Amino acid sequence: MQKWRKKQNNIKPYDDKKTLTPQEAKNFAAIDLGTNSCRLVIATPTPSSFRIVETFSRITRLGEGIIKDNELSRPAIKRTIGALKVCAGVLAEYAPIYKSRYVATAACRRAVNCKEFIDAVKKETGLNIEIISSKEESRLAVVGCIPLLNRHIKRALVFDIGGGSTEISLARVTNSGKTFIEGFVSLPYGVVTVSEAFPAQDMTDLAYNTIIERTHKILSEFEEKYQITEAIRNQEIQVIGTSGTVTVLGAVHLNLPRYNRSAVDGLSISKQDIDRAITKIKRMGDEGRRKHACIGAQKADLTIAGCAIIEALCSFWPIAEITVADRGIREGILLDLMHAQNENRKPSHKKFKRRYPFVKKGKKYYEQK
Repeated sequence: MQKWRKKQNNIKPYDDKKTLTPQEAKNFAAIDLGTNSCRLVIATPTPSSFRIVETFSRITRLGEGIIKDNELSRPAIKRTIGALKVCAGVLAEYAPIYKSRYVATAACRRAVNCKEFIDAVKKETGLNIEIISSKEESRLAVVGCIPLLNRHIKRALVFDIGGGSTEISLARVTNSGKTFIEGFVSLPYGVVTVSEAFPAQDMTDLAYNTIIERTHKILSEFEEKYQITEAIRNQEIQVIGTSGTVTVLGAVHLNLPRYNRSAVDGLSISKQDIDRAITKIKRMGDEGRRKHACIGAQKADLTIAGCAIIEALCSFWPIAEITVADRGIREGILLDLMHAQNENRKPSHKKFKRRYPFVKKGKKYYEQK
C-alpha cells in the first residue's frame, strides 16, 4: 500500500506575502471524499487567503460499480478506508487541527449502504464524514474558485466534473464585491459512472455523442431559466472549470512533461485550444493515455469521459475560453472555516471578507447583505 511520508513545507502557498501571527498559524483541514478520489489539505490562514501546509491525494474509486446496484463494493470500501487511515495519520502529524470539515459527495449520496460505510470509517479512522447535497457541493466549488474570478466580469459559470456527478453553478458578483449563486444544475453522472456505462477501452463515437446529447437535454431547462447563452456571447460570464479532466486539458495544451499545478491553475484556454487538446487526447488511444505523464493508467478511461462532458458544455454554450482551476471543494471548505473564524474577530482584512459570498448562521449559509 502506498505510504504517506511527511514532506518538507515547500509547496507553493496560495498567499505567503506576509508573516503569520501565532493566531493565524492555526491549522485548518478539509477532506473531499469523491466518487473517484480521496483528497486532504491542511492550511493556515493569511490576511487575504491561506497558506497550504500539507496535502494528500489518492485515487480510490469509491464509486466503482455503483451504477449496477447502487452499492459501495467491499473492495472500494477497503481501498477508501485505507486512504482515510493515511489522512488520519497526516492529521495527527499536524495536530492540533483548529477547525476541520470532511465531506463525501455523489457516491455516498447514491449508495444504499452508505451508513454502513460511514460507520466503518468512524470506527477504523476516527474521522466523521459528512455527506453533502449537490447544492452544497456546488456552493463549495464556487467558493473555492473565488480567487480566480475576473474582477471586470460580474458573472461566472463554474463547472465541477466529479466522479459520480457534475455540478454547474451560475454565480454573480455584486457591485460591492460580494459573490452569490444565482442557480445551479447537477448532471447525474461524472467520469467514473460514464466510463463504467461505456466500458470499452476507447469510447465509441456513439457513446461519446450520447453523453453530449444527454447533457444538452439536461442543460436546456437551466438555459431557459437563466439565459446564459446571450450573456456568454456578450462576454458577461467567465467560465471556470474544476476537475481532473480540465487540469489534464491544461497540461496537454501546454505540452508539460509532467503535471505542474502552478502552470495550470488559473490558465485560460481558448475554445480552439480546447478542441485541439481533446482531439490530441482522443488520438493517443488508451495505451497512449496510460503512458502520458499527465494522465496515466488510473485516469486513461476517465479522461475521455470528462472530455465528452466538456465538449457537451462547449457545444451547448458559445464558450470562447475556459479558466482552469486546480482547486475546488477542499479550498471552499477552508475558506468557509477561516471566514467563520474571522467573523468573531475585528474585520481588519476587508478584501478577504468582501469577496466571501456567504455568512454562516447556525449550520446554514446565507448570502451576505
